[in-house]
Amino acid sequence: MPLSSQLLPLFLFALAGALTPGPNNMISAGSGAAFGFRRTLPQIWGVTVGFSIMVVAVGMGLGTLFMTIPYMHQTLKIVGSLYLLYLAWKIANAGGPGGGTAMEKPMTVLQSALFQWVNPKAWTIALSIVPAFTTVGGDNLFAEVVVISIVTGIVTFPSLCLWAGFGALLARLLSTPRQQRIVNYVMAALVAASVVMLFM
Repeated sequence: MPLSSQLLPLFLFALAGALTPGPNNMISAGSGAAFGFRRTLPQIWGVTVGFSIMVVAVGMGLGTLFMTIPYMHQTLKIVGSLYLLYLAWKIANAGGPGGGTAMEKPMTVLQSALFQWVNPKAWTIALSIVPAFTTVGGDNLFAEVVVISIVTGIVTFPSLCLWAGFGALLARLLSTPRQQRIVNYVMAALVAASVVMLFM
């Protein structure tokens, strides 16, 4: 079946993956609460670009290598989980929107893009979406993979903006230092809880 006839299912699949809770969304919400929406944009761009590149890499054969080495999945889970716990700590200790010290900076574009390679949810979605929407033995595999990558990017960016906006709005509504600390702790707890979700 040509990919053009599957654009709506592809869009819905990508939307479900992008909107549902996971490490990227929790980090966006936590960063929005801790650092504000504008300072969270690099993280959002990094996830969008990094995940799109991952989809292309999986489509071009990296997914096969990943699936033939069973221990890689568990290794990625452990590394990703440790990094998520570090990010939760950063969010918990952030100074509030627009604040923060050198030790409390939001993720950069590069950090967010690289995080996709140890993000088990990103791997799960990429390893699911590519085979579901490419033609086995088709002549246009690269073009199909590029379309999938573009669609996932188009869906990922606004989804993460929603999560970051939610975090930033929550922090603004609860504007006293004590309330902001509570928001930071709650967001950090949600990021840490996504670690538990990875092992369920």
